[in-house]
Amino acid sequence: MPVEVALAVLEREGCWLLQLRDDIEGIVHPGTWGLFGGHLDPGETPELALRRELQEEIGWRAGAVSHWLDDRDAHRVLHVFRGPLTVPLDRLRLQEGQDMVLAPLADLRTGRVWSPRLAEFRPLAPSLQLVVRFAG
Repeated sequence: MPVEVALAVLEREGCWLLQLRDDIEGIVHPGTWGLFGGHLDPGETPELALRRELQEEIGWRAGAVSHWLDDRDAHRVLHVFRGPLTVPLDRLRLQEGQDMVLAPLADLRTGRVWSPRLAEFRPLAPSLQLVVRFAG
C-alpha cells in the first residue's frame, strides 16, 4: 500500500517556502530541500493533513490553499497544494528541519538552494524536483 503525503507550495513575492530536511540517517531524503507537509494520518484528508503539518512544522495556520496536482508511484501518493504565504518569513517558527528559506523558481530550477544557516548549497529532494517540473 503506498504512503500518502500532502505538500504545500506556499508562495510569497514570487518565491516558494522551502524546508531543509534534517541530516538524520533513516529519514526520507535527509539534508535536501523540500516542501512543508507530510504523511496523512489514518482517516485524514490530504488538505487536513497539510494544515496539521503546517501547524506542527512552522506554527502557521494556512488560509486558502487549492489542490494543484497529484503524483503516484508504487511507493507513494503525492498530493500538492498551492497557496499564498500571508506572513513574513520571520513570523514562522521552524519546528522541524534545519533551515527554511523563500527561494525564487529560477534558483529551484538549478537543482540546489543556498542554506543561510549552514552556509552551503544543498540539493532538492526528488518530490520538490517533480513539483518544479510541473511549474513550467
